[in-house]
Amino acid sequence: MITPWVPLCAGAALACWPAAPTRLQAALEQPAPIRIPDVWRTIRWLLPAALAGLLAGPGGAIAAGVLTLAWSQEWRAHHRATADLTTAAHTATALRTMVAELRTGAHPVTAAEAAAAAVPPLAADLQALATAARLDTEPSVPAFPQLAAAWKLAKRHGLPMADVLDATRRDAEAALTFARRARAKLAGPQASAAVLTALPALCVLLGQLMGAAPLPVLTASTPGQLLLVTGSTLLWAGTAWCRALTAKARAQ
Repeated sequence: MITPWVPLCAGAALACWPAAPTRLQAALEQPAPIRIPDVWRTIRWLLPAALAGLLAGPGGAIAAGVLTLAWSQEWRAHHRATADLTTAAHTATALRTMVAELRTGAHPVTAAEAAAAAVPPLAADLQALATAARLDTEPSVPAFPQLAAAWKLAKRHGLPMADVLDATRRDAEAALTFARRARAKLAGPQASAAVLTALPALCVLLGQLMGAAPLPVLTASTPGQLLLVTGSTLLWAGTAWCRALTAKARAQ
């Protein structure tokens, strides 16, 4: 027995069926961008593990994957530290330019535009700051939290803009100097950690050249496969620990 709900549901479904777009809608609407997956990133991750799996078995594949992860994390940490140092240097330069312009009697809009011309990597944020000063609104610049805070403080309490930004500049230059000194002092420990990380692989190669034949043991036996996985995991843990120690030293 067919209840009345079946034709009602079918009619509702037909009523909600999306209509085909007209020519005008197709001309006005922008086509959605097609996201192509990053095939190279996937290959870059899987290729070392695949090659190691062919040469050293499943243990070698797991070890290669873990070591690839460790290398990727180290590279990202180094890239992030370099980018932070570069941004701090650009911030100090922008503040120095703005203070110099304000000391000569320039308007804050002109000072922000001069800083944008002096620091091209941060020109968009500085132009946004100049626009906020031109419209007499509170700036919202995520790349310059200290500059935005100093700007709001000077505008809210009627303080001299040059003096407030000069104090912010001194703080930024002091932080930049400390970061550069910390990076120089940590260069030695980081080099030692890199040597210690590469030492097990060098010892295996040296043993193979001397005739001890550690590679057949690691690739053709179950204990060797377990040793490969355990050793790579310990190396990854060591690199993570070194990153944590260096990050804590930089923060202090």
